[in-house]
Formats: sequence, C-alpha cells, structure tokens
Amino acid sequence: MSTSRGRAGGRRGKRPAERRRRLRTVDETSAGGLVVDHDAGTAAVIGRLDRRGRLLWSLPKGHIEAGETAEEAAVREVEEETGIIGRVVAPLGTIDFWFVAEDRRVHKTVHHFLLRALGGELSDTDVEVSEVAWVPLDELESRLAYADERRLIRRATELLEETA
Repeated sequence: MSTSRGRAGGRRGKRPAERRRRLRTVDETSAGGLVVDHDAGTAAVIGRLDRRGRLLWSLPKGHIEAGETAEEAAVREVEEETGIIGRVVAPLGTIDFWFVAEDRRVHKTVHHFLLRALGGELSDTDVEVSEVAWVPLDELESRLAYADERRLIRRATELLEETA
C-alpha cells in the first residue's frame, strides 16, 4: 500500500470546481492629492467609514475620467470631495495596490499631487465622504490611516519648504 501523499502539505487533488473560481483582474487609475492652505498651515483631508464602521482619514482621490489628465482629475476630485478649489503645484508620487471587490482583483494606481488652495468652502456633501477637515500640517502624518499616504506627506513637507 502506498503512503505517498502527492503534493506537499498532504493535499489531495484539486479543490471542487464550486470552490475554485477565477477572479477577473482589472486595472483602475485614479488621481488626487493634498490640498494645502499655505497661509493657515493646514491641509484638507477626508474621512470615510470602513466596513467595520471606523472613520479612516485619507487624501481625496477618484477615477480619472475619459479625456482628463491626472492633474485635471486631481483638481476635480479634491473639489468634489472637500469643496476646496486647488491648483496643482507639483507631483507627490504614485501609489499602487491590489484589492478584491465584487469578484474582481483590482490593481489600482493613484497619482497624487500637491495642490495649493485657491478658494471654496470645506464641505462633506460628496456621498462617498463621511467627514472633511482642515488639519494642521504638523498633525497630518499622524492623522492619515494609510502608510503610503503618510510617506507622500513627507514629500509634500519637503516641497512646501522649498516653495516657501
């Protein structure tokens, strides 16, 4: 009698077809950024509720529309999600990550820019946003939920010091 188990780990055969499913992979590209009120020394951030109901602070961002540049999308998304009108000052960097949603594996690339606030009024009227806030620049890194965005804040701080 053979005691061979075949594959490493002792698993036999393949999983049943109903348990094995191929997720379709899609690429998504977004843009957004950090909009700064230089005179006040603050930046506008958005809060969204996660699946557990926790409020997570992040930079505003969203999909790039057809015919739109990443810079144009960043300005539009910042205004839609915060109410603040901004002008792109410099690129901050790109973040890319993977997640699964609605039976799809999504590879998302987000282009971030540093924007200077020109006007508008802080507003959380966007349905995707739970809260918006002006946060002092020196508190921003500790407020943001995502490590990749915190790294971008360090780059923004350098750029702001150069342009001051």
